[in-house]
Amino acid sequence: MGHLKKLRIFLGIFKDRASLIKTTLSTKRRTSSIRRTIIRATTHGVSSPPPDRRIVAVLSYGHGTRRKAGACIGALMDRLHGTHNAFVSLKCLFTIHNIITRGSFILKDQLSIYPSSGGRNFLNLSMFRDNSNLETWELSPWVRWYAGVLEKNLTVSRILGSYLCSSKPNKKNDNDIEEKVLASMSSDLLIEMDALVGFVEEISNTPTSLHLQTNGLVYEIVRLVSEDYRSIQREIFFRVVELGYRITSLSVSELTQLLTDLKKFEDCKERLSLLFMNRKRNDALWDLVNETKMEILTAVNRRLQDKTVVKNIWKRSNVESTELKHLSRFAASVDGWFGLDRVSLAVSTVR
Repeated sequence: MGHLKKLRIFLGIFKDRASLIKTTLSTKRRTSSIRRTIIRATTHGVSSPPPDRRIVAVLSYGHGTRRKAGACIGALMDRLHGTHNAFVSLKCLFTIHNIITRGSFILKDQLSIYPSSGGRNFLNLSMFRDNSNLETWELSPWVRWYAGVLEKNLTVSRILGSYLCSSKPNKKNDNDIEEKVLASMSSDLLIEMDALVGFVEEISNTPTSLHLQTNGLVYEIVRLVSEDYRSIQREIFFRVVELGYRITSLSVSELTQLLTDLKKFEDCKERLSLLFMNRKRNDALWDLVNETKMEILTAVNRRLQDKTVVKNIWKRSNVESTELKHLSRFAASVDGWFGLDRVSLAVSTVR
């Protein structure tokens, strides 16, 4: 088994060298250096993450022209879609993740509009499978999961109107989020809550082979995703607080939507705990979610009771109104009958 692994590593190195030679001989001189940078950051057969200097070299293309940034994203996507190797795919996705979290606006912008036609599944790895050996076969679900997480990241960023920041939380970031939330309409906050909870659900749908976190590359990937999750927690926290203040002004359908999202979020708690090994717990957030759920249920029940009381009053008033109508009709008919009798009797008496 050790000899086979060494052979696979050797073949991977050979493929990378061949790709580098190919780009050197390419007639596309303007992009050949960019492609070489991408290849060096996404090598075959090594289970450790790309060295940071390789990632920094990729990110440097975001500090030049928009054309260079576009060429960088194009080369990275070509590398991702042109391989069937699980290690290369994970390293490409890891590089994309670093672009989202550390890249310049130009580089992020080129990534967010790729492809030009748009689409939710633009990474197109939902069917990825590497059957080369047991290790790559076990890594394949991680490729599919990671691609789904990154796609969701970009989708949610579009809905929020800003990229989810994976930097350490600070007062300025929190103040910016709070100000944005306070200025938002309730309908917009509910849409954002739904998107954020959907992102959490995507993260929590992890492969069953959690033991692969001992793999250096997978471990680093999970660490980066955990930073995204921390950012999501902050975004959700401020929205739950604000929507909690607005419960009395929300309709029953809006309250039901919020309650559904909070329940979905809670359903992810156990799987998230397993993925992050009890890190990023944020008990204060879970307590807030539980309290808000209780407040929503109380508000909905009170409104349903009020609605029932109103219906009963309405029914009673309708009954009383109907009875009054019947009585007035009866009285009119009686008066008419007696009046008729009196006339006929008077006539008969005169005769």
